Parts: sequence; C-alpha cells; structure tokens
Amino acid sequence: MISVSEALQRIFALCSPMDAETVPLAEASGRVMIRDAVARRTQPPFAASAMDGYAVCAEDATIGSVLPVIGEAAAGHRFGAPLRHGSAVRIFTGAPVPNGADSILIQENATRDGDEITVTQTPRPGEYIRPAGGDFQVGQTLSAPHRLTPRDVALLAAMNIAEVKVSRKPKVALIPTGDELVLPGEDPGADQIVSSNNFGLAAMLTGIGAEPLLCPIARDTKASLEDALDQAKDADFILTLGGASVGDHDLVAEVSQSRGMTLDFYKIAMRPGKPLMAGRLGNAVLIGLPGNPVSAMVCGEVFIRPAIDAALGLPAQARQTRIAPLAHDLGANGPREHYMRAVLNGDGEIEVFDRQDSSLVNILAQSNALVVREKLAENLHKGAMVPFIPL
Repeated sequence: MISVSEALQRIFALCSPMDAETVPLAEASGRVMIRDAVARRTQPPFAASAMDGYAVCAEDATIGSVLPVIGEAAAGHRFGAPLRHGSAVRIFTGAPVPNGADSILIQENATRDGDEITVTQTPRPGEYIRPAGGDFQVGQTLSAPHRLTPRDVALLAAMNIAEVKVSRKPKVALIPTGDELVLPGEDPGADQIVSSNNFGLAAMLTGIGAEPLLCPIARDTKASLEDALDQAKDADFILTLGGASVGDHDLVAEVSQSRGMTLDFYKIAMRPGKPLMAGRLGNAVLIGLPGNPVSAMVCGEVFIRPAIDAALGLPAQARQTRIAPLAHDLGANGPREHYMRAVLNGDGEIEVFDRQDSSLVNILAQSNALVVREKLAENLHKGAMVPFIPL
C-alpha cells in the first residue's frame, strides 16, 4: 500500500489541463479564470460624493456662513462649471464633485432657506469625497489562475470586463457498481440498498466547477460494466464506485484493464478508503473508489477535489488543513492514516464521532470536518491540537 500523499501525487501526474474557453461574465462565477483580468477603467473615474449634501470649499464653510446654492450635481449628471468661492452646489451620493470644491457639507450640517444655506458645522477638507481611483485604476489586475467568487464577478464588472477566459469544465462520469444497488425513489428488493455516493459526489463535483455525468448502475457482469464504460467514453474523469477490491464480483480492474487501462496504483494506507485504484483509460483518468458511501465521499474530498482543481489549472496540492483543540480525549490510531468524521463546534473545539464505520452516511451528514490522524498516532488528551479538513 502506498501513502495518501504518494497516491495524490500520482493522481496529479495522471491529470491533463482542460482546454480554455471564453464565457460571459454572467456565467463566470465558480469558474477558474486562467488569464489575468486587467481593469479597463478607473474606479471611481472621478472624485465622487459619498453623501448627500453640498459641495463647498472648506475654508468658506465655517459655522454661521451663508452660502448661495448655484446649482446641482446628481449621479450621472455633473455640475458643468467650477465652484466659485463663497458658494455651494447641491450634490447627491455618487455625483462628480465640481472642480474647485474640496469638501462635502452633509445636509444634516446645513439649513436651507430658498437658494441659500447656513453652515451649522464646519466640514474638513476632503471630507466625504471619494477620490478618483480610490478603489482601483486602469491596468490593475486580478491574477490567474483563480476560482471566481461572486465578489470577484462584481469586481470584474466594475473593471468593465464583459467576458473572461476560463478552463473548460471537466466531464466526470460516475459509475456505481453492484447488483445490490437501486436508484433513489425505486423500490429496493430485500437484499438491496439505495445508491447514494454517486449523488453525493455529483453534488460535490458541481460545486467545484466540474460537469458530472450520472451513469446507470453497472451490474455485477462484465457486459454491464462495459456498457457503462462505453457511456463514459467522452469523459475526462471516470469514477467507478465499488467493484475495485479483489472479490469474485469486483470487476472494475479486470474489465478496465481489458479495455486498455494503464493501472498506476491499487490500495492506499488510508481509513476509510483503502481499496482505491487509479490509472488512465484512453483520454480519461480512471479512479476506482470504494463502494462504501462514506469511503467514497471521503476519498472524494481527499483525492477528487484536488485532482479537479489541478485539471482546472489551480495549484496541484492537497486539501489545506486547519487546526483546533480536541473537545475530549482521543485514542491511539492504527497503521493507516485515518480521516475521522467530526464536528467543529461553536466553541472552536473538535468533537470526533465515536462511530466511524464507513457505512454510516448519517454521521457524515452531521460532520463539518475530517480530523486527520497520522498512522500509529498516540493517544491524545482533551485540548490537544489536531489538524482537520473543513467540509
């Protein structure tokens, strides 16, 4: 068995970068931008008022001063002449500040009578004025590679960028295997269970910018598995779920190798997730995940997420861990690296579930963290700092 870190590096080596495509900004959120975005506009493009009030020269606006109002400036409509000393321009939030004005007298600090105002509190020079370029300037970049958030999309829009160059979404075929499986909503037989890990992984893949393809369940025959692989022939990744062990009904390695798969590794020193294999089948990366739902989902977090990121052009690296104190004592670990379902509670402490069986989907659903324990780790006491992967 190889280590988790070695398995991940081997999977990275199997991945190829996705082609590039250009998408409109409205479709860019969540996509990985692979070319720097350069601002085409300065923001704000002019000195702008941050408040409703009056544009004035601060030295003219001492307490008790009476100033004539000589015009108005609104958002999208500037006052077309310079401000004369000893006068004021009515101004609204977002409007360009007239030339000659160096302060905004907010309306709460003035009383108006007809076309005159009386200053009730002296403004400071520069007060309530947003300087031109105070946010960003022409030529500023948002660097690639970068997965775009809604906040990034707002920035790109303000930069006057209408479309971005992104990586194509990887197509990921999901092939559940086994006579014991039925789809959600179907009526399971007495010896059957409902397939769940394919739907969980599909949801995870959608959230990280991949395009999942839910293939029909491959039954425990070579012909059925071959039919499923045929349906996955255009995928960039093929994820088989179950059937990767060495039992009489575990056919994934045999069938995929008969179709030309080059096997890179099989079995990793990990819990849950030991019977994991990877290789290339044609143009696709084939990863054989365990059939147990928790094992498959944990392997998805540890291996599939980073692999998709790497294919999208992001750095090829393991999931980043954080640390938190244990809320209780924790026993020693065995010979395999263990990814333990846990909850980071409201006090910032990690609570590890007692039950860690790889079939317990309900425990996984309650978890928001995977505590990472090194092989042969010793007993830990309450308060010990442990690394974890946020879920």
